[in-house]
Amino acid sequence: MSDPIPPAPQPRRPGRPAGSRTGQSPARDRILEAARRQFAQGTYASTTVRAIAAEAGVNPALVIHHFGSKRNLFAATLRLPLHVRDKIAALVRTDSADLGEHLVRLFLGLWQDPVFRAPLAAMIRSVFSDSEASDALGDFFTAEMIGPIVAASGHDQPHLRVSLVASHLLGLASARHILGIAPLVRADTEHLVACVGPVVQHYLTGDLPRR
Repeated sequence: MSDPIPPAPQPRRPGRPAGSRTGQSPARDRILEAARRQFAQGTYASTTVRAIAAEAGVNPALVIHHFGSKRNLFAATLRLPLHVRDKIAALVRTDSADLGEHLVRLFLGLWQDPVFRAPLAAMIRSVFSDSEASDALGDFFTAEMIGPIVAASGHDQPHLRVSLVASHLLGLASARHILGIAPLVRADTEHLVACVGPVVQHYLTGDLPRR
């Protein structure tokens, strides 16, 4: 019997700013954009709520009002675009032998989006030295990318499967986009998909050794 994946902790739902009728706030958007730039320029530990607030032109208390904590704000910078979330939902509904290839292609494609690439690169740089960044990255993979696919498949050892896929994708992205290992930088995306997809497919749906 599979061990179900519990839902990842969700960021605190933003409160409605005083005087707002729709719950939408231009200040919230400025905070999010400032956070993306600040995290991309440094690391999780070196980026402060005060510095983000200063760049956004707001009081630090407003950052906490909208996002609850620095960790939640960091997670919000990694929120997948709607069209990508739709693709993940489509994969969840698909009983396909090509899930691994689809997921690798989708993940590599995210790195072509500069809005998403910058905070993800910052997070990867931070996970080795900051436990909060590591936890936020784990929440991202569990809640948004890999967890839903593994849960829908119903296979055993779901937590291990999520971790195996995440470690492989992060290793590939780190080597290609952070370390700049030449053969991976030069490789065509579809070539990488063909190489890595079957491995990820095994992690998702193949038989794993029993514990």
